[in-house]
Amino acid sequence: MNIPLREWLGLAGFIVICFAAAGIGGAFTGPAIGGWYALLKKPAFNPPNWIFGPVWTVLYLSMALAAWLIWKRQGFAGAMLPFTFFFIQLALNCLWSIIFFGLHNPGLACADIILLWSAIAATLLLFYRISPAAGGLLIPYLAWVSYAALLNFALWRMNLEV
Repeated sequence: MNIPLREWLGLAGFIVICFAAAGIGGAFTGPAIGGWYALLKKPAFNPPNWIFGPVWTVLYLSMALAAWLIWKRQGFAGAMLPFTFFFIQLALNCLWSIIFFGLHNPGLACADIILLWSAIAATLLLFYRISPAAGGLLIPYLAWVSYAALLNFALWRMNLEV
């Protein structure tokens, strides 16, 4: 497979953008894991902490690949609306970590995750219209955020007094 340098650079750019978002979220998440988050009451379906890193690594890589496929096919100008939603969901993803872990506010994080879920769903549908493969790459992300929304809600309700 002979991929032109321009396309490799585009892929690298999307990977950097997505993992920069991961880094921002991680900067707020990491310090709270052993402190505030450890003190929360958790539902039975709360996964072990170690699972989040591998899952999010795969999801951020999938986001980057999906965006790259759209960019290869239509460029930024040709897919302005899908990329607008893509970057909105990425910003809401970062914001969730800031709100939940940084501000210790699961209630407000619930509002953010509803917006995040909506932006991911819109991005998935818009990407799918251009490239079914790109849309398909976002299905696990939407599924995980669906689960995360339920978990976020449960944590909020179980810890209202915290």
